[in-house]
Amino acid sequence: MTSPTRPPVPSGSRPAPPAATGASAPLSPTALPLAAKAALTSGAGDFVTEGNAAAGIAAVTLSDGPHGLRLPRRSGDGGQLELRSASPATCFPPAVALGNSWDPALARRVAGALAAEARAYGVGVVLGPGINLKRSPLCGRNFEYFSEDPLLSAALGGAMVEGLQTAGVGASLKHYAANNQETDRMRVSADIDERPLRELYLRAFERVVRTARPWSVMAAYNAVNGTPVTENARLLTEILRGEWGFDGIVVSDWGAVRDRVSALRAGLDLQMPAVGGRTDREVVAAIERGLLDEAVLDRSVARLALFARRAGGTGGIAGEGGAGASAPQVSATDAAHGSTASTPALAALAEAHHRLAAEAAERCVVLLRNEGGLLPLSPATGRLAVVGELARTPRYQGGGSSQVTPPRLDTPLDALRARAEGAEVEFAPGYALPGTPPDAAGSPDTEALTAEAVALAARADTVVLFLGLPLAEESEGFDRTHLDLPGEQLALLAELAEVNPRVVVVLSHGGIVRTAPWQDRVPALLDGALLGQAGGSALARVLYGTVNPSGRLAETVPVRLADSPSHLSFPGEEGHVRYAEGVFVGYRGYDATGREVSFPFGHGLSYTSFAYRALTVATTEDGTLTAHVTVANTGERHGREIVQLYSRPPHGSRGAHPVRELRAFTAVDLAPGEERTVTLAVPRAELAFWSVRENGWHVEGGTYRIDVGASSRDIRLSAEAEIAADPSRVRLNGLSTLGEWLSHPVGSAVLQRHIAAARAASGTSGAATGLTDPAVLRFLRDTPLAVIADFPISPVAPEDLPALAEAVEAALAEDDARS
Repeated sequence: MTSPTRPPVPSGSRPAPPAATGASAPLSPTALPLAAKAALTSGAGDFVTEGNAAAGIAAVTLSDGPHGLRLPRRSGDGGQLELRSASPATCFPPAVALGNSWDPALARRVAGALAAEARAYGVGVVLGPGINLKRSPLCGRNFEYFSEDPLLSAALGGAMVEGLQTAGVGASLKHYAANNQETDRMRVSADIDERPLRELYLRAFERVVRTARPWSVMAAYNAVNGTPVTENARLLTEILRGEWGFDGIVVSDWGAVRDRVSALRAGLDLQMPAVGGRTDREVVAAIERGLLDEAVLDRSVARLALFARRAGGTGGIAGEGGAGASAPQVSATDAAHGSTASTPALAALAEAHHRLAAEAAERCVVLLRNEGGLLPLSPATGRLAVVGELARTPRYQGGGSSQVTPPRLDTPLDALRARAEGAEVEFAPGYALPGTPPDAAGSPDTEALTAEAVALAARADTVVLFLGLPLAEESEGFDRTHLDLPGEQLALLAELAEVNPRVVVVLSHGGIVRTAPWQDRVPALLDGALLGQAGGSALARVLYGTVNPSGRLAETVPVRLADSPSHLSFPGEEGHVRYAEGVFVGYRGYDATGREVSFPFGHGLSYTSFAYRALTVATTEDGTLTAHVTVANTGERHGREIVQLYSRPPHGSRGAHPVRELRAFTAVDLAPGEERTVTLAVPRAELAFWSVRENGWHVEGGTYRIDVGASSRDIRLSAEAEIAADPSRVRLNGLSTLGEWLSHPVGSAVLQRHIAAARAASGTSGAATGLTDPAVLRFLRDTPLAVIADFPISPVAPEDLPALAEAVEAALAEDDARS
């Protein structure tokens, strides 16, 4: 039902805000009547915010679309529940593929193209990118996320935010935070210790907020440690705004708000979608009853006014980086009626964007295996058997709210035929996808499809077999239960390999698929993930060698689902999911346990080869660690190498640290025989871990090992670097252990001076020496100093403890004064 004061509006349209009287200057937003202010903090429709002409606040149209616009439909046509776009828009490679590009510059260009289409349709904010970590390979929405690593996710997500907003369209960074599963996603509490929360699940958001400054952040459905994110003041206000300096708005995921007043108080500025004014009235009532300070509402209204100016909607103010000066050629309202962008300028835009989509798709393909150099294939000679319905009916995007209706779609089969320069290309579907029309017998004849494909493979020189997950097996809204390809596809693969040893498998999927043990039966394996509307032509160009693959896995492919670090605690039970693996997510966990994997994080082959030499590592005055390494193309083709830098924890670290962590990466394009020295910089702060004891980021001092290579398990060169420790902020006392005193940068010296003085005063060395004897030290390391003080011959007496603690405080105060 709708409020009589809030008439229903078409999904995606811009309602006319209340008319201003006279020609007076706009009111301050906070001077509006209470009901009008409350109305600004909830949507006016499915994908449009409320405007107010009296205050000069324009309505802003929003659109789903991390990889392309899903233009909103009118409410009568299904509104937000209709997953098909109202009008065509370019479908770029989704994040699962774009993550494999390891190319922030490409992500920035893709986002710029998304912004151009958004402006053309009058869209002010694109709901994306999504930068949640791939905690489990089973998450049904992994196709919308970049990686299992927060640095890579932040690099690509930040580039997309910059690409959108530089072009005048806002980004909505999502889904903040710890939204790592679809099971019970509206209610489940992600129960996470502080260290993994900070180092992994908040880290990418922190990097993007600090560097790219998104105009909005989307609060997720789930709870974190028992408190719904939309009502979580610690996440929305203390951390996001207080620590990171975020100055945009926090918008709810669609339908995520359960208690509007609590959400507003916690820092949620905008509830979406419209709910007929019901929760606006709740806000007004809470203020009138003294349950909510009106200043809280005013704070959100001021943020929303700035957001509207930035997004440049009708009534927007120029000079804020908005796109208000560029009138849309097709409004979102017209698009909701089915109008399409048909002007010559937009047609040219669509063509240019299709070329960019193809370039992006080419950069995202990962060559996982190429035994005997089977690839690339020759387009000029031979007989090529293309098998698999996915070659003719490709999967190119995920399911759910991000579905895009592309203006055109390249299929791999058509592209392979079109680019053949003499090679004979034949096709057999091999299997049916769910939803395939039945044959005369009432269902697809699996036996006949298999027999046709086997016969074709037997007479071919090479087989290119397209395998993958049907849309019905993965989507937003539910999680997967296994990692295997469909049984009929695996059975087909086994039969084809029996009649032809030259089998190339091309994979299509949103979440990773298990490749063990069948990967050893095929000499060549390409991972296409989901490549967008131009993926078919991209795959053909890679298969024929026109493009040398340069993609690298942004996610580990395990041998078994049970090997996944999160396996035993995913997806939780009874409304809670415990992140029991801690900081050991993805490759961090596989490497820490030494588990065999099918393909490691960062892996990807090329049609050429690369050699690494001359690694040097140094630190600059500001503490930045800088590595230089020379990379040479030792093959016969032009190629692109992704150079990856990992750090290992310092020698002697007592913390629970991953074996190695990605700290920097860069790409280098090299002609055959060419070599180049590349530089990778690691700001000192990137070496910090979240110390619960220090209650903050802390860099351990010591000798770090720096690994440079082509994947997390293909380390080519290593070097060591000395890194100074951060000063400890821990306050020592009698309950602090001997080990904590001796490892403290100030407390250690204070305690050892005291021990030396006690030894000199007593004229004996027994107990005093014992506290520095390695065997005794190991025995007593975890014993509080107050307990040791009670030992009969201890060099520390109970009455000494307050003076020792005061000496540490005094030394720390002197350090602070000097700094």
